[in-house]
Amino acid sequence: MSSELTLVAPRGYCAGVDRAIETVEAVLEEHGPPVYVRGEIVHNQYVVKTLTEKGAVFVDSESEVPEGERIILSAHGVSPEVHRVCAERNLQVIDATCPLVSKVHAEVRRYASRGASVLLVGHADHDEVIGTRGEAPDKVILVEDLEQAYQVQVPDPDNVALTTQTTLSLDDTIEIVEVLRRRFPNITMPASSDICYATQNRQDAVKEVVADGADLVLVVGSRNSSNSMRMVEVARTSGADSYLLDDASELDPTWFEGKSKVALTAGASAPEILVQGVARALTEAGYLRTGEEIPSAEGVVFALPAPVRPPRS
Repeated sequence: MSSELTLVAPRGYCAGVDRAIETVEAVLEEHGPPVYVRGEIVHNQYVVKTLTEKGAVFVDSESEVPEGERIILSAHGVSPEVHRVCAERNLQVIDATCPLVSKVHAEVRRYASRGASVLLVGHADHDEVIGTRGEAPDKVILVEDLEQAYQVQVPDPDNVALTTQTTLSLDDTIEIVEVLRRRFPNITMPASSDICYATQNRQDAVKEVVADGADLVLVVGSRNSSNSMRMVEVARTSGADSYLLDDASELDPTWFEGKSKVALTAGASAPEILVQGVARALTEAGYLRTGEEIPSAEGVVFALPAPVRPPRS
């Protein structure tokens, strides 16, 4: 029996990532290099390298950008302090923050303005969380795992609100949220989940392909991509072996020992060209290619930031 390779969909770019990358490309086309970008525009090494070759200059801090120049803020969002420094240096800010991340920032501001302790479920070192906490650093309390959910203390247990990082594992977050709701019965929560549609859709697709018999799930994405890492975790929790890889050069023959049905997908910041490179390598190795050739048909599109939006005709 020949081994099978199933391409999973949806996979790859989400609307927020598309918007961020298009923003950098549009500014480069209109103004030419250099175009300064604060942090990685999205968490993918291939994307960063490609945009660097086109003239994007990635900096760790807005303080590194020459006064008066343009700066693009990444899809992960930044704190108000970053905006303050940009204004101080007369930088021309183009904000490529994903609208779903902006939604979380707005929630934090609203909850904090009411004096609530805001419990933020997420990972401390992730750019998105760093920016979100900056909205109300004296009010936001980070909850990284189930243990912290059981232990976290707040000044007023009756005045607590909840937000989450957008790229978490839905299953893990549900457990944490359930604990917090039991501990703080009056906790205020957003009307809709903070976990973005693309994160949830990709995780659901991974669960489905494992349920259909995939015994190995390969996730294309960079190691600093939270949503890609969560997809690997979801695959393993669902019962399959799973590995994260940047591209086909990282394929390890030992992964495939005893595996007859391999599934291939990608995190929300990984370009399809990398997925196709992995798929080609496996088909050349004899895998029968099946599944979804179209990576995503989710029907979600975000308008470009106003400074780079095409004029209406």
